[in-house]
Amino acid sequence: MPFDTLPMALPSSTIVTARFQTQNLPREPALTDHSQPPAQPYPWERRFSRYRLDARIQASVFREDLTTVFWGRTSELGLDGIGATLSGELRPGEVVSLQFPIPLPPHVMEMRALVRYCQGLHCGFEFLVVSDEQRMTLRQVCVLLANAS
Repeated sequence: MPFDTLPMALPSSTIVTARFQTQNLPREPALTDHSQPPAQPYPWERRFSRYRLDARIQASVFREDLTTVFWGRTSELGLDGIGATLSGELRPGEVVSLQFPIPLPPHVMEMRALVRYCQGLHCGFEFLVVSDEQRMTLRQVCVLLANAS
């Protein structure tokens, strides 16, 4: 049987053969080929480091006279923002209210944030108005997370 022909079984035990069209593409350079210029660095750098944080998060967004609430898991935390995968889609530019637990008192952070980017259901948030008390708590949590890794 040719490589590009695959048998497929259907629930009725009928066997169907599917043929995929192949074409010869120009060969790409090997990974060890140093003739290519090095990859360009990102045009921006983060202002603050990120630290791994796996915790439940709630994101509330106000849309069309209705507040929608999404749940999810955080992935990283920094002094200026947080990354999380949520149960629903947000759009870059939306302002959300976030609630997530932290390992220090007050044990729950409530922040307003701007959705900076979304890749599928994973979003990056930038904290908007951060009080001095919240900033100090975030700094302590980041130190704790940095020492834990």
